[in-house]
Parts: sequence; structure tokens; C-alpha cells
Amino acid sequence: MSVLRGFQQEIKDSANAAWDNGAEDVMFQSATGSGKTVVMGSIAKDHIVRPRKPHLAGGCSMAHRSELVGQMSIQLAREDIPHDIIAPQKTIRGIVDAHMDELGRTFYNARSPWRVASVDTIVRRHDVLSDWLAKVGMVHIDEAHHVLRDNKWGRARAMFPNAIGLLPTATPIRADGKSLGREGDGIADVLVEGPPMRWLIDNAYLTDYKVYAIPPKDLHLEGVKIAADGDYNMSQLRDAVHASNSIVGDVVQTYIKYAMGRLGVTFAVDIAHATEITAAFNLAGVPAALVTSDTEDSDRRAIIKRFRNRELLQLVNVDLFGEGFDLPAIECVSFARPTASFSLYSQQWGRALRLMISKLLAGAWDTYTVEQRKYFIENSGKPFAYIFDHAGNFYRHEGPPDKPRVWKLATRQSRGKSDGIPMRVCLNVKCAKPYERFFTECPYCGTAPPLPSDRSGANTVDGDITLIDPLLLAKYRGEIARIDAEPVVPYGVPRLPFIANHRNRQRAQYHLRDAMAWWAGSYPDAGNQVNYKRFYLTFGIDVLAAKTLNESDGTALREKIIADLNARGIITTINNEMEVSYD
Repeated sequence: MSVLRGFQQEIKDSANAAWDNGAEDVMFQSATGSGKTVVMGSIAKDHIVRPRKPHLAGGCSMAHRSELVGQMSIQLAREDIPHDIIAPQKTIRGIVDAHMDELGRTFYNARSPWRVASVDTIVRRHDVLSDWLAKVGMVHIDEAHHVLRDNKWGRARAMFPNAIGLLPTATPIRADGKSLGREGDGIADVLVEGPPMRWLIDNAYLTDYKVYAIPPKDLHLEGVKIAADGDYNMSQLRDAVHASNSIVGDVVQTYIKYAMGRLGVTFAVDIAHATEITAAFNLAGVPAALVTSDTEDSDRRAIIKRFRNRELLQLVNVDLFGEGFDLPAIECVSFARPTASFSLYSQQWGRALRLMISKLLAGAWDTYTVEQRKYFIENSGKPFAYIFDHAGNFYRHEGPPDKPRVWKLATRQSRGKSDGIPMRVCLNVKCAKPYERFFTECPYCGTAPPLPSDRSGANTVDGDITLIDPLLLAKYRGEIARIDAEPVVPYGVPRLPFIANHRNRQRAQYHLRDAMAWWAGSYPDAGNQVNYKRFYLTFGIDVLAAKTLNESDGTALREKIIADLNARGIITTINNEMEVSYD
């Protein structure tokens, strides 16, 4: 049986508290690799031992693909939970074989009140299963960002009229922008948030990564439309990817250059593309295998076993290993498939972040300090993961998936531009690492990007006031001097209102500049030029223009700066008063 880590226990406790307070369906968010199935298994075990309502002792774990159904079954088996499997006999045999391979025994029991099934099976066989459906007191739906009230996931959930629901996902967001809460398009009453991905990395529950972004030279997506599901139109995307002559070669050569000998997963756009990449790997001396949803279960298990044993170094697939796939041995991920879906991008990225440590060490992980855990990771078989992006996903989603995010249930979440700082890739081909645009040179190798030829505005130089056109600088500085000086009342203008407005603007500017100074001071190791750019890319206005804002806009910007400082845990003593005279 699994022992929950501290943050996993907090998720479990929060879910139970939400049900106790009347919630029907609880969604919980926990990053890829953080152990969602472990939490699900523990909650299922509690329900079986002590159901909330004795006459509703049944339970069901659902997923949308057979391989995920098998994975949920394995986790229930790890928790010593006997369970039935509602699936074709061929699928059941494959899952039972997986039990035997890992645990030496099977926990498949056709008489158990807890069952594992696919969403499609529940929808298709609900008439036959109606008696059991009414006796189920708890239902789990894996990868729950798929669940909307009116789609097949939602319909499957509705077939359990007396059950409470657990809806785990790493990414409670949909590419089509639809909301997951009951007040919107979904069914969740409460969202329980686990720790962010970056926290898990910093606290040594996931491994850190090195990312290399190799922009595809001849991949053109300008004419590829966004489909109703929020991702690219697959037909148009396939055409665009197949038209590229560089992606396949780049995928293979980048792997050989940086990660040869490590275990990698490559995501392709379709089977033809995956077949081409697999052949290119093998031709280059990298043993690789193609795995698709059509691969027989026994063949898939044999391939994964060869992969674990490093007889194969690359598994090439078409989205198969994006959601729910659990193989800690993965050491690098290669993106050869562009996606507009943040969920898919994040989950594929996360395949490489699971720790590669012994079961004995993992069992005692929470007894060690963060520093000790990091030491073990650094000396493990995977001190860090490699992420190779050959599809532009890193730029499309404005950086890595461990950037801070705010999750919401009740409202639709925009697919538009985020407030994250944009990235650029190092032009040194030997480096090729992405970095945030506020750096004046690559922080990894020191290569400077070319100077912009157009310096007519802050947006052309990323807010770097040392590069802005001198005429514009003079205009800004003249306005700043006017604000800071004593008011000069124009002829014919009422004196007292004019002076009052001027003083209010001065006061707002005083407070704003105080906040700006605190903000700059929060980055003590950065020079002014870097912080000019960082300020612009964070708040959308350059430093000089900020110092010319009127009272209301200046106050609004100050509040954003203070919110940023607070979000980063920086305690400020920003002045709230300024003595002024209206004489």
C-alpha cells in the first residue's frame, strides 16, 4: 500500500472536507507526476472500508482510453483493492498480465463492488449495468478536464445517480475555453489545488529539466485553423508538418547531440509521421519503436519492457503517452507535434519529470530534507530531464508549464495571450536554449541578440529605455519634469482645481515611483537595463512612460506592482502618505 506524501494527504483531506460540506463533485488539480492515482487509490480504499452510506458501497474508476483503465487498475492493485474490470476479455487478460508482471498476483475479482471501466463502456452498457450503477457511492474520472455536462464524460458521470465524484486532473483548463464548474459548462462544485509544478521541482518531488528549443526552419502554421476543441485542425496540421523537411532530422540529431543513451519519448502528429521518425532514429543507430493506440496490449507491454531495459532508447507515439502514462524511466521528451492545447503541452512535458529513484528511497522520501532529496536526485540515474521542442510549443505557450498559473472553475478561461514574459531562443547553435526576453544576452552562453533596427517605441526594444529613440526620450523626460515641478496655471483656468489635480498627480506618482523602486530592488542582481526590460514585459509599460501616468492610471499600476511583490512573497513598507499643499 502507498503512503501518501504530505501534499497528497492535504489534497485528500480537502476533498473529504468538500464532500462533508455538501459538494457532489470535487475536482482536484495536481501536477503531472505528482501522484494523482496514488491519491485516488487511497480515497477508494477508504470508501471500500467505510463507505459514507453503507448501502452505496460500490465504486467505479473511469478513464477514456484502455491503457489508462489498465493503469488505474494497477494502482488499485497496489492498494490491495480487489476490483472488477468492465472490458472485453482481451483487455482484461492484458491488465491481469500487468498485475502479475508487477505484483506477482492479480487483484481482478469479477464479484467486487468496485469496478474499473472506460467512459465509452459505461455509456454503451448503462442499461445492462443499471442495477449496479444505482449502488455506486463513489465514482472517479481520470483526466477530468475532459468532463463537461453535455459530453460523453458528463453523460457517463450522470449514470451514477447516488454517487459523489472525484475528478482529478493536472490541468483544469480546456483548450476550447469552456469552464469546468457546474455554474458553467462542467460539473465540478469545488476545485482543490495541489502544489504547483515548480514547487514540486523546488522541493524535490519532481526532477528539474533542461530545455532546448530548436525552431523548425520550414514549419508554417499560418493557415492552420483552430478547431472547435481549441487545438489545431488536425487535417491542416498534418499537412503542415508533413510539408516540413527539417523536423524529423532535427529530432534525431538533437537527441544524439544532447541525450544519446537516455530513454526518450517523441510525440508525432500522426502514424505516418511517427513511422518516419522511428525509421530515422533506427537508421541513425538509435533503437526506437513505434507505439500507437492500435498496438496490441501484449506487444505494448513487451516494447515498454525493452524500453525499461534500455534495449530501446526511443518510444515514438501519437499523443498516446501524453495523458496518464506513468514510466519514471523517461529521461527526455521530444515535441515533433505542435499543439495549441496547454493541457496537452503540459502533460507531455511532464512525462520526463518523474523521479528515477529506488522504491526503498521513495518510501522514505518525506523523511529527508529538501537538500537531502536534491542530493539523491543529483546522484540518481536522472539528475534532470531533457525537453526538446521542435514544434514551437515552448513559444506558443510562452514558456514552460511550471510558470505560475491561476486555475478557475466558474468562468471560461481565455485561450488568448497570457501575461507571461515572452521568450527568445539563443542564436548560438551550440546553445539553442530559450530564455526570457528581459535578458540582454543569453544567460547560459553570453551570446547577445541582434540590436533592433527600429527604436521608435518601447515595444520595439522591449522597454529598454537605453535604446529608445532620443526624441521620444526627450519627450518623456520633459513631461516628467513638468509633473515634478511646481504647477504653472494657464491663463483663464480656475487656479485651485488645476493645482489640486496637479498635486493629486504628483502624489500618485510619488507612491508609484516608490513601488517601482521596491520592485527594482527585489531583483538586486540585475542591472538597470535588464530591469527596464523586465518591467516592460511584466507590466506592459516602460519605466519612463510609467512616470508620466495620470492619477488613476498611476494608482492602478502601483496596485499591480504591489500585487506582483506580494505574489513573490516580498514584504514591503511602501509609503502611503505624501504631504502636499494646494496653495
